[in-house]
Amino acid sequence: MTRGQHIAVIDIGKTNAKLALVNLNTLSEIAVVTRPNTVLPGPPWPHFDTEGHWDFLLDALTRFGKEYPIDGISVTTHGASIVLLDEDGALAAPILDYEHDGPQQTAAAYNEMRPAFERTGSPRLANGLNPGAQLHWQFQTDPGLLERTAHILTYPQYWSHRLTGVISSDVTSIGCHTDLWEPGRGAYSELTDRLGIADKLAPVRNSTDILGAILPDISAATGLPPQTPVICGIHDSNASLYPHILALEPPFSVVSTGTWVIVMSMGTDQPELDPDRDTLVNVNALGQPVPSARFMGGREFEMIQQGHKVSPTEADIAEVLDRMVMLLPSVDPSTGPFQGVEMAWHGGEPEIGSGVRAASLSYYLALMTNTCLELTGANGPVIVEGPFGQNDEYLAMLHVVTGRHIYRSEAQTGTSIGAALLFATGTHAAAPIPSITPENSSELRRYANTWARLTRAHCS
Repeated sequence: MTRGQHIAVIDIGKTNAKLALVNLNTLSEIAVVTRPNTVLPGPPWPHFDTEGHWDFLLDALTRFGKEYPIDGISVTTHGASIVLLDEDGALAAPILDYEHDGPQQTAAAYNEMRPAFERTGSPRLANGLNPGAQLHWQFQTDPGLLERTAHILTYPQYWSHRLTGVISSDVTSIGCHTDLWEPGRGAYSELTDRLGIADKLAPVRNSTDILGAILPDISAATGLPPQTPVICGIHDSNASLYPHILALEPPFSVVSTGTWVIVMSMGTDQPELDPDRDTLVNVNALGQPVPSARFMGGREFEMIQQGHKVSPTEADIAEVLDRMVMLLPSVDPSTGPFQGVEMAWHGGEPEIGSGVRAASLSYYLALMTNTCLELTGANGPVIVEGPFGQNDEYLAMLHVVTGRHIYRSEAQTGTSIGAALLFATGTHAAAPIPSITPENSSELRRYANTWARLTRAHCS
């Protein structure tokens, strides 16, 4: 049972902005349109193209609304972004791209004021990946910004606000390595007082809260019914996790893949997380702390492949396993479990665009994912969401190295089903598809053992 059949999902990822139309009766995406999430150079700093996204979204909502009845709108976005609004509800400053290195300029001073990892579950991350560091740097860079700012909210709720006029944050986004939230207490951290923003912070809502109907001008611009409801919204990795929270009994792990690979492990004994290895505590849609680990796997894929889409042949795979052609961490040394370690090829670097390069890259990504699973104390089955769920070599290696059941989701947009399910009142979710035990398991296991040994030596 649901609160509607067709849900339009605004999905702003780090690489692309999307609108997906989800049929909740069949749990399928019946339409998806995308645009690149191109970062604008500034001034005053590199920032997201919110107005370009807004025009794109209104146009897509109009087109979808002409073909289907839209029963509700949900929102999911990447994390690590914070939004500053003025008294009129407009942006007090452009939304900073979290990869900009500006916050490094004030990092020493910020490190003195940020709360301990044990309180927030937020590791200290590079550039602006901790939104608290963004705020600190922005207020130092633009001395009038703090005074201009009337409201501070998280990124999904910026879009919900533009649709409804309601100001809020959601627990999954404020709980995503912001330094601003304490998952154990379910409350803002002491950093908010130190930054002087406690009275400007939006109220934190459940991801499933209905904020209200679309504004009259949105209805007029898109042709959508004026009573169309908008839900609070959710952080994208938690959107991938949410369907499985509804459907499965812990323990299990979900691997959300895209620009980032995020491993989230439910029902484990709370492991001792290591902030130096990009582990963290996420907060799920139920408000529960979730041990998590991550690396920038989708970005690494693009860096190594350089635009070439190649499916390895059996001969390519055999060559990789025979010659032990492997990629050692880290392609992006600023993130992940082996931070500060520069990548290296073992067995010679394969030619760009070759099947050997594609296969060895897929194995690297699977072995990095397994490292993240181990760091979170994972147990039980593993469900892979997003594009890596369509990568047979990745799934085969993950199956062998974990020794557990691996399942893949068929959704085009790994987050959209979960975001749409925020409207659901039942506990149904699409059953993931189990991966097949590979015939070359012994060779893959030998490869994985060699990679682990070489990685230890490479990182020492």
